[in-house]
Amino acid sequence: MTDTTGGTAGGATPGTASSTTPGATTAALRGAVEAYWTAAEARDWSAFGATLAEGVVYDLPQTRERILGKERYLRFNQEYPGDWHVRVERIVADAEGRQAAARTGFTVTGDQPGQQPEEMDAIHFFTFDEEGLITGVTDFWPESYEPPAGREHLVERY
Repeated sequence: MTDTTGGTAGGATPGTASSTTPGATTAALRGAVEAYWTAAEARDWSAFGATLAEGVVYDLPQTRERILGKERYLRFNQEYPGDWHVRVERIVADAEGRQAAARTGFTVTGDQPGQQPEEMDAIHFFTFDEEGLITGVTDFWPESYEPPAGREHLVERY
């Protein structure tokens, strides 16, 4: 596996096919993950959606939630409550061009006036299709929690 450290990079695009492997290059996968987080941080949902395959599956094991499909996943992110900011700390991609992982730090500001920001770390696992688009995202947060109300129209519980 290959890794990269540092902050987000703007303007990266999903992977390009490698002539020796069935997936994208490790650099292209890292670029796709960087583009995903850069777009999320900027709330640029068009650019964010461009990193995703139509059939993307988003899993949150700690809340036992799953979101199926690009449209629902985009809405989930667009409707997410509160204010948050992400820092990409490390991205690791496999040499076969189908998987990557990222470690991030988040600053989350609560919904209530005067509420202090909370710092938290998360780990994210990504899978990709042959074109370098994200087909799966699994997020792990610091601790289990009950999901907030209001997103039942987008998720299924398992």
